[in-house]
Amino acid sequence: MTFEELLARAQALVDSGERRVLGIAGAPAAGKTTMAWRVADAIGTRAAVVGMDGFHLAQSELHRLGRTDRKGAPDTFDAYGYVHLIRRLAQGDEPVYAPEFRREIEEPIACAVPVDPSVRLVITEGNYLLLETEPWNELRSLLDEVWYLRPDEDERLERLVTRHRKFGRSLVEAKQRALGSDQRNADLIAPTAARADVVVEGIALPHFAV
Repeated sequence: MTFEELLARAQALVDSGERRVLGIAGAPAAGKTTMAWRVADAIGTRAAVVGMDGFHLAQSELHRLGRTDRKGAPDTFDAYGYVHLIRRLAQGDEPVYAPEFRREIEEPIACAVPVDPSVRLVITEGNYLLLETEPWNELRSLLDEVWYLRPDEDERLERLVTRHRKFGRSLVEAKQRALGSDQRNADLIAPTAARADVVVEGIALPHFAV
């Protein structure tokens, strides 16, 4: 499926005239954020992007819970908070200020993403949009459409290692993270593709980034 075909699907959601929520799921470094912003940029001011990663638990809380080395696993997010936010966004009748994750500091920032009621399409992206365990399983009914991105696996791993190195990890550390906790999360996510409306096997986007 080409980007133009995907954009046409997103535009159809906008043209409904009602608030719609589009989910973009996939493994770490599948290109979810890039896809979300390419679609939002093409649609313009009627679209907003709200990432699941804004609900990462703070580093101090991960340390308290003993989960620092598993950051990115389902239980290292405020999943209930994310579901509640998506429910508010789906209703679309009030201004919402969503959090945003900042990779340069490895922390979420509250109230960083404003979403006005005039926005017709909210695009949310993250690993666990289609997970069937509680409370993640509540998301599917709140999302009008979900795309699952499944790029070439070697390319995905290369992007993942590059991303980890960009944010300060050595090559050895980056590969350990990519093939360790990140891969466990990718294996957990893979079966959820069956619940998506569209599975995107690669994408015709030039310079497709992480």
